Amino acid sequence: MRWSPAVSPAPTASDPPIALLFHGGSGHKRHERLLRMGRWLAATAGFTAVAIDGPCHGHRVPAPMAARDYQQLIVDEGVKRVIARMTGDWLAALAELKAEGRADDANEADVSVFGMSMGARFGLPVAAALGTRLRCAVFGKFGIWQAEPLHPGLSTPELTLAAARAIDAPVLYHVQWNDAIFPRDGQFELFDALGSTDKRLVARSGPHAATHPDDESDWQEFIAAHGRP
Repeated sequence: MRWSPAVSPAPTASDPPIALLFHGGSGHKRHERLLRMGRWLAATAGFTAVAIDGPCHGHRVPAPMAARDYQQLIVDEGVKRVIARMTGDWLAALAELKAEGRADDANEADVSVFGMSMGARFGLPVAAALGTRLRCAVFGKFGIWQAEPLHPGLSTPELTLAAARAIDAPVLYHVQWNDAIFPRDGQFELFDALGSTDKRLVARSGPHAATHPDDESDWQEFIAAHGRP
């Protein structure tokens, strides 16, 4: 799924910056939140926004799967192997943009990443793999430790910490204060581990699935402000 700016840049202008949008668990690349964010980033901020389906989600499966079922499939394959495969898929999507002339060598330094919950699980390793190409990231609703109903085999604290430490671009991190799936202390530990010197934590009261009406615009505006040179 791709959203492009309505007006193409002049031949002498650099290509639009890119935002990679990761959906949460039981979502897909056409989730309403990603549609809103992709449209806003393209129409208002002049980004090319991209979303792809996560493992065992969306068009990767014949029909939507219950959380316990797709989690088991990920554990059976091996979480680290699935994360490596998904990281490769995202980097391949960026390479495709370049092949289509949507991104040039200079533009490869202008990539932003967004992901909440499962989107952060897979977005953090992608952000780390981007290295100096990463311009900024927005993550949240995820932490080093997890609780039920998540499959215990999904936990990869060492991999998550390593990815966080490798990120040095500006990060906005969102915490749900009453998150019963990702304990608060584990979210704070992940925030502490981020290698960025410009990292900001926003905490909201409410459970894991809650989102304050202002949050989405804050995420969009952070990417718009930090996602380009």
